[in-house]
Amino acid sequence: MKSRPTNILPAVPFLLLLLFLSPPSPATAAAADASVYQSFLRCLETNTAPEDKISDLVYSPTNRTFNSVLQAYIRNSRLNTSSTPKPSIIITPTKIPHVQAAVLCTKAAGYQLKTRSGGHDYEGLSYVSDSPFFILDMFNFRSIEIDAAAKSGWVQAGATLGELYYRIWQKSNVLGFPAGICPTVGVGGHLSGAGYGNLLRKYGLSTDNVVDVQIVDVNGKLLDRASMEEDLFWAIRGGGGASFGVIIAYKIVLVPVPETVTVFRVEKYLEQNATDMAYQWQLVAPKTTKDLFMRMLLQPVSSKTKKGETTVRASVLAEYLGNADSLVALLGKEFPELGLKKEDCLEMSWIQSVLWWGLDNETNPAVLLSRQPESVNFGKRKSDYVQTPIPKASLEWIWKKMIESGKTGFVFNPYGGAMDEVPATETPFPHRAGNLYKIQYSISWKEAGVEAEKKYLGQIRRIYSYMTPFVSKNPRSAYLNYRDLDIGIVQPASKNSFDEGKVYGGKYFNGNFERLVKVKTAVDPHNFFWNEQSIPVLPSVEMWKQPLEMWLRVGDLKLWQTKAHGGGAPIFQLKMLNSVGLGFY
Repeated sequence: MKSRPTNILPAVPFLLLLLFLSPPSPATAAAADASVYQSFLRCLETNTAPEDKISDLVYSPTNRTFNSVLQAYIRNSRLNTSSTPKPSIIITPTKIPHVQAAVLCTKAAGYQLKTRSGGHDYEGLSYVSDSPFFILDMFNFRSIEIDAAAKSGWVQAGATLGELYYRIWQKSNVLGFPAGICPTVGVGGHLSGAGYGNLLRKYGLSTDNVVDVQIVDVNGKLLDRASMEEDLFWAIRGGGGASFGVIIAYKIVLVPVPETVTVFRVEKYLEQNATDMAYQWQLVAPKTTKDLFMRMLLQPVSSKTKKGETTVRASVLAEYLGNADSLVALLGKEFPELGLKKEDCLEMSWIQSVLWWGLDNETNPAVLLSRQPESVNFGKRKSDYVQTPIPKASLEWIWKKMIESGKTGFVFNPYGGAMDEVPATETPFPHRAGNLYKIQYSISWKEAGVEAEKKYLGQIRRIYSYMTPFVSKNPRSAYLNYRDLDIGIVQPASKNSFDEGKVYGGKYFNGNFERLVKVKTAVDPHNFFWNEQSIPVLPSVEMWKQPLEMWLRVGDLKLWQTKAHGGGAPIFQLKMLNSVGLGFY
């Protein structure tokens, strides 16, 4: 609840004011944190039903289970160290009114709000920030309702892809959904950032198959497609939902899959003409039938024939919506360099193929309900798009650089098919016709420490630099769900955030970036829903953000700049942060 401002002081020069402020003692800081928690909790209790016992769903660092709640959905050890910034509060809502209250009360508190569904953001933007922040952890929002007859379903943002696939399979063995292969990925971030999987070339992106969305906006209102502007519906299907509000649920279209699909894995090393196979893959994988998705993995590995030497292994993993005989016949004509044989192929149901891709030797679909990943390592990812085939001589040069640089691997994901049929402006995701395949650069390690991180980040960044001549240009495009802070960040307090935002925004969204900015400016003009790579607001709105919303804590005092009561010049308010309480205005 808002309380009336007190201790209104005339505007004073900021540097002069600092002379009167002293650094906080640990006791004062602890008291301030406790005061923030109590005031925030009172706000939540005021805006939720008493029987909900909202206090049981809110965690501060003094709570004995705080660390376990925080770490439960951290999927990158690089972002789970003692020096990683921690939230001041974690909210774990179970009902939509809890989400609405969390938005309003966080806004009143002046903190940043990070929304987490599955925690798979490669840079941890759903649970890490250098600014004071709260986490809205959506893991309790995991309801899934499947209507097989209507070939549709509602899935909440905190559900995982594995849970979604399992619930579809329970209702039908001839329906599926085009999304990723990792079963512990959260639906919320995956779909709002576009999402893709092995059905990409047949049915497009995950977000191409979303027909309705529930979202809580900056004013705490629950909207669906019928009540939101169509521009907002467009934006949150590929533009990243966290820039616009809190995604509650998606209505999805289920797609037909045959009773039998075929998968295979074929590996070749450089000594086995892997270069010929890799080159030809570029010509075949994006152009073959839409029923076939062939992913290629390229990894520096120890040579099996030359002891002590490193080589490159090329692995083609595929899913075909049909039987093995027709697949072998097809690739015998189109891709003889692969050398596919019938014995390389496995025929299975679609749900079994989900297990084959994501969980190797598992055969019981119930394992998809597990939220625990097989392992959590330190890692970094980057992305690129290739629009013309890389010549064989250049591939051989790339292999050399991969071997020299360390352990960075590539994943080539073919486009074409349905991706060529959807206009680049249909959703915020623009990387459609004209792109042969997407590259994911991947490096993982197990050693903790700053030196190990520096070493491996240096490796993947060098490889990324080496690939510059072979990938898209002006801009060098990137995929939002392969989050990469190397390509640019926005500072929340910067008056130039639009200029900063268009650096990475142009790479993720190409020509759709400007439309996303206009939508953002319309629905969240004061940029409450921001993160280090969120959609910024237009500059004309951005310049008012600081006078309206920004505050600064220095020492035992809180300096808050707000707008004067009659629309005049900004004024400053100072309020002691003490154990009595902290008012939110």
